Amino acid sequence: MALYKVEICGVDTSKLPMMNARQSTELLERYKGGEESAREELINGNLRLVLSVIQRFSNRSEPMDDLFQVGCIGLIKAIDNFDLSHGVKFSTYAVPMIIGEVRRFLRDSNQIRVSRSLRDTAYKALQARNALATRLNREPKLSEIAKELDVKEEQIVFALEAIQDPVSMFEPVYHDDGDAIYVMDQLRDDAVSEEQWLDSIALEQGINKLAEREQKIIRMRFFEGKTQMEVSSEIGISQAQVSRLEKNALRSMRRHV
Repeated sequence: MALYKVEICGVDTSKLPMMNARQSTELLERYKGGEESAREELINGNLRLVLSVIQRFSNRSEPMDDLFQVGCIGLIKAIDNFDLSHGVKFSTYAVPMIIGEVRRFLRDSNQIRVSRSLRDTAYKALQARNALATRLNREPKLSEIAKELDVKEEQIVFALEAIQDPVSMFEPVYHDDGDAIYVMDQLRDDAVSEEQWLDSIALEQGINKLAEREQKIIRMRFFEGKTQMEVSSEIGISQAQVSRLEKNALRSMRRHV
């Protein structure tokens, strides 16, 4: 921390207070209850949190003053949007908000530009995901986000990949009351991983390249769990034909997936 005990944006970082979780919760309760002065106390009391987060971006060429100001914007958004009913520490919620704000700033000022249309698609997808998660009370599927935005699923995947900065999941971003918070602590443990998500897109593309009857056989066999005899009875062809068409379809899909 010695490197950062200097003035940033006119703030002597060596004198920044350390606010614990209990103090933050008390101030949040007062602020949410209508006490505006508590908001100012929360901001000043969590500036060290902002400083801790922006240290991870110290290898960038941007001045620390700029990153600190942007981090403070993320902190203010976290304070204004925090919901006490979630039952989580404020720092756990605030850290990804601050990181997100800094990353947006870095992406917008990056000389390696991502096209505005791709960036807009990514931001709209993130907004739609949050809105759907609230509405559905669960993590939305890629197909649901695509339908909400009326765009192809592949476009959303490409857009989200384009705005991501690679980072180690085991990189510490903040030490809260002595316990380190790592990037992996901010990740959701969903039933379907991102890898499975992308695999499902590729699988769907492979199926769509099949003839209509082969598509039906593959869906009935592997998505509905029906036997070849059941498929032959429903489609009206022999079990041997079902077996042959199934093998042909799988060979064709392997070429495309």
